[in-house]
Amino acid sequence: MHARQARNIVELLRQRADLHPERLALRVLADGASAESSLSYAALDQAAAALAAELQSRLAVGDRVLLALPTGTDYVTAFLGCLYAGAIAVPAHPPESSRSQFHERLRAIIEDAKPRLILTHSALVEAVAIALSPAMTAVGAEIVAVDELRCADAGRAWQMPRLAPDAIAFLQYTSGSTSTPKGVVVGHDNLIANETAIQRGFGIGDQDAFVSWLPLYHDMGLVGGLLQPLFSGIVLNLMSPRHFLERPVRWLEAIARFGGTVSGGPDFAFRLCVDRITDAMAEGLDLSSWRVAFCGAEPVRHETMQAFAERFGGRRFNRHALYPCYGLAEATLLVTGG
Repeated sequence: MHARQARNIVELLRQRADLHPERLALRVLADGASAESSLSYAALDQAAAALAAELQSRLAVGDRVLLALPTGTDYVTAFLGCLYAGAIAVPAHPPESSRSQFHERLRAIIEDAKPRLILTHSALVEAVAIALSPAMTAVGAEIVAVDELRCADAGRAWQMPRLAPDAIAFLQYTSGSTSTPKGVVVGHDNLIANETAIQRGFGIGDQDAFVSWLPLYHDMGLVGGLLQPLFSGIVLNLMSPRHFLERPVRWLEAIARFGGTVSGGPDFAFRLCVDRITDAMAEGLDLSSWRVAFCGAEPVRHETMQAFAERFGGRRFNRHALYPCYGLAEATLLVTGG
């Protein structure tokens, strides 16, 4: 399903909600297998607009909002709510780890982005406050628990923001593994252009189904894993990265169970499947629906791809589905692949 001259993701999702209100947009997998919650395109649009109305009562267009939420419905609606409000989203990981480098990275992002609000979950408010208090105080940021906002009727007060094509949609921060995280400015026009390129490159159509466990604060997980299926008007089956890392077979089980046609990850994810999925775990898997198995975000090793194809060929995985690709945040995401 191609975009109808939409200038930004907000216009596009409004079109989706109007044209196909009951079509399933998002299915969140609680344990990597069973569905925890789901939203149609109409429900997703309503949730984003309701949150946006609340944000508009607190922010001006162009204010930054940091997202410190775990993977799930709240993260999706919070990110889209920022776009619907005309705010600039700043995706970040929640401070669930006690490791100091995670907190240092978040503090560096706050000091650079200077967000007005930090959206998190009520269960994480205390952890966010403890980890980020000095940086928050310095920039005057306020913590808001999205699950406690009473915005059920706020969608009525939502005002569609006037967004120039090159208006900033979000700031994508680099990993910061070797230096201070650096923010990449992603405009609405950049986003539409890259999503169009991904859609064409993958050949995505109405009958496709996406499966993703990729972190939503990473460009591959956000632009490729979340926004591409929404851009294309298909369903996203979303699981937490933690569920995949704990038991990699959950990824393949989700593809088999929900008829996933497009899914992927870094090289290490394919290697984990080869190394940690036993014959007993793989018994009964049918991966014949998987037609685009993209691999990127780190060097793609031929030996990994070969091993994966051989290991799961007996589970009806088609080696021609493998789709090595190269991208970077500075280009929004995809540069080339095939």
